[in-house]
Amino acid sequence: MNTTHADQNLWQRNSWSCSNAIKESSYRISAALKNVGYKIPGKKITINMAPADLRKEGAAYDLSIAIGILAASDQILAENIQDYVIMGELSLDGTLQPIQGVLPIAIQAREEGFKGIILPKQNTREAAIVNSLDVYAAENIKEVIDFFNEGKTLPKVVIDTRKEFQEKINDFPFDFSEVKGQETAKRAMEVAAAGGHNIILIGPPGSGKTMLAKRVPSILPPLTLKEALETTKIHSVAGKMGRETSLMTVRPFRAPHHTISDVALVGGGSYPQPGEISLAHNGVLFLDEMPEFKRTVLEVMRQPLEDREVTISRARFTVNYPASFMLVASMNPSPSGFFPDDPNNTSSVYEMQRYMNKLSGPLLDRIDIHIEVQKVEFEQLTEKRKGEKSEQIRKRVLIAREIQGERYKDLNISYNAQIGPKEIEKFCELDSASFNLIKLAMEKLNLSARAFDRILKVSRTIADLEESPNILSHHISEAIQYRSLDREFWNV
Repeated sequence: MNTTHADQNLWQRNSWSCSNAIKESSYRISAALKNVGYKIPGKKITINMAPADLRKEGAAYDLSIAIGILAASDQILAENIQDYVIMGELSLDGTLQPIQGVLPIAIQAREEGFKGIILPKQNTREAAIVNSLDVYAAENIKEVIDFFNEGKTLPKVVIDTRKEFQEKINDFPFDFSEVKGQETAKRAMEVAAAGGHNIILIGPPGSGKTMLAKRVPSILPPLTLKEALETTKIHSVAGKMGRETSLMTVRPFRAPHHTISDVALVGGGSYPQPGEISLAHNGVLFLDEMPEFKRTVLEVMRQPLEDREVTISRARFTVNYPASFMLVASMNPSPSGFFPDDPNNTSSVYEMQRYMNKLSGPLLDRIDIHIEVQKVEFEQLTEKRKGEKSEQIRKRVLIAREIQGERYKDLNISYNAQIGPKEIEKFCELDSASFNLIKLAMEKLNLSARAFDRILKVSRTIADLEESPNILSHHISEAIQYRSLDREFWNV
């Protein structure tokens, strides 16, 4: 920070590129310093927040500006102030409030060779996962002043990142053993998790669609440390990290409401922030009652589903946010909530058609598995026996993912859902029985052309779950069952 002094009691900064929170920082800083026995000099102060053309937002610079003013006006010693990154929001009484985006700041501080970083106490666990950087916790600006001025110590926060990561890697709030019945749907979830396939659940209200969706993270492969750091950075920038959280150890599960806007879903705004699909990066995005979402909201997901990143362009800059997520969606079979052939269904053909048209062909083209979820019978609900645990399902998923990792090790592909036509031709060869079966299914079940590649990719995953090197006819047969929305039954 550079400061110069003149003869007027004014505060000036390159304010055209600053948010209101920064413009108003002079009032917070003045009150905070007064309450700890210091003051802003009665002169004009110019603060150079370089680079001037990059907009600064939020109150995170309060502590930086305050310490800079005290050092420049010789009210405190500043011999080694250049060795530290200092960030924090000031309350009027001088206490420090937590800020957003601490992890990327800490990573950048280490890369630029700073000795340490001084932060509000609530943010220090998040920053402490960055090794080779001293992280100091402060609760009040007076503690920071005394650290530089009198050499008093600040608490240093140290975290064993790998130990904390390993301890919480299997910490899930939900388990598949709690789901009564729905064996077919659970099997489809296992296949989807094993191949990274997007999936849509179709069933009447109360059939357990949401319950199933919430348990998907528990059977996905655990985050790698690299993925955990990447996911934590996104949540840190968005201000979604808990105060006691240092590192995200389980895959995120995001379930936005159907009233969400385009910008809130994909990210953006005048000064872009990550949206729900980026917050779901390396995890699951659940869209409950998918047809209730605005058509424009659903359509903006097409590009991220394909490219696995979001590009937000503005006049002055372009921002890329990662968005590699597994889409899990649910919907009722009809506006009345029942399947078309159910006697309780009161929806007309026109209403059914309008309801299904809310989901465009190109969007459905990116969803590999469509599974019907039937109502759970009373006998199943009252059964005492527990279902299979997520831990057991996850073991099979991990084996399938390892097979895929070995298969695609020379390609920029991690799992079956990512393969394109060229890879399908190479890795999804069919014997004569399988070929004849899929040909018959296409003709008899009136499956669409777009279903063909999806069936092959899902068949490849089913074969991997059985550790079979080749796709067999029963793999094809099962995959065909997962294309409900392509059948004539739904094309009303």
